[in-house]
Amino acid sequence: MDENEWLAERFEEHRPRLRAVAYRMLGSLSEAEDAVQDAWLRLDRAEADKIDNLGGWLTTVVGRECLHLLRSRRRRREELVDTVGKPLPDPVIAAAGAAVDAEQEVLLADSIGLALLVVLDSLSPAERLAFVLHDMFDLPFDEIAPLVGRSPAAARQLASRARRRVRGAEPPSPDPDRARQREVVDAFYAAANAGDFAALVELLDPGVVFHADYGPGRSPAVYRGAATVARQARAAHGADLHPVLVNGLPGVISARHGRPVSMVAFVVVGDRIVEIYGIRDPDRVRRLAAGVIRFG
Repeated sequence: MDENEWLAERFEEHRPRLRAVAYRMLGSLSEAEDAVQDAWLRLDRAEADKIDNLGGWLTTVVGRECLHLLRSRRRRREELVDTVGKPLPDPVIAAAGAAVDAEQEVLLADSIGLALLVVLDSLSPAERLAFVLHDMFDLPFDEIAPLVGRSPAAARQLASRARRRVRGAEPPSPDPDRARQREVVDAFYAAANAGDFAALVELLDPGVVFHADYGPGRSPAVYRGAATVARQARAAHGADLHPVLVNGLPGVISARHGRPVSMVAFVVVGDRIVEIYGIRDPDRVRRLAAGVIRFG
């Protein structure tokens, strides 16, 4: 085995962790893969034999690239007209009730709760980096500090501030009975297809929140309250429904005439839906569901 092959093998050993770091940092599967690939390119140009802790070195490289991407993303958003909602992070979609392939298994292992990704997206880039690298991946603050241009003590404060915000915005825990969660989701769509507004309201928690990402050309939105969300849900009437898992939550891909329309994920607590996440961008849904659903 030559040196390049040896280095490539060592890098592959670290790839799952690096992808998990990047996904938590960016909430984008494609950008996460780009960040990991950038780490490989940097390693290929570096003097690898002089790197004492390869895993830590690669993690900081990925973290630095993610921080750059987050800051660029934040500047772009600040240039836009303020909206009520924000674009949703990329969910990890898997088939419901069926074995998943090796690639999907890896993605599911990398994924975290969709609600937590939404909360992370509300943090500043520096807060997100400090929280993800320290609280989720145990990187010491001495190594995080240079990435954010702060002292270790200041990096610790960033993580602490992020931790408080995450805890303050923690969503309710879903019902542990997955079969019951799916029953509630099925009942929701049955009521939507029947146009039964009263039944829809009954299935929704009074304080339910619906995060809707419409894709390019229309601002994201957040709808609150059972009656408001029920009126939105009635638009699903007549679609073909494909049950899926979305970062572990019960979800549905809607399609019309063999083409994807939307993806929706539900947080079910007891017998009520307390939170909904929807992506109504057909091109994005097709990309995210590739390998799970075969569209016409």
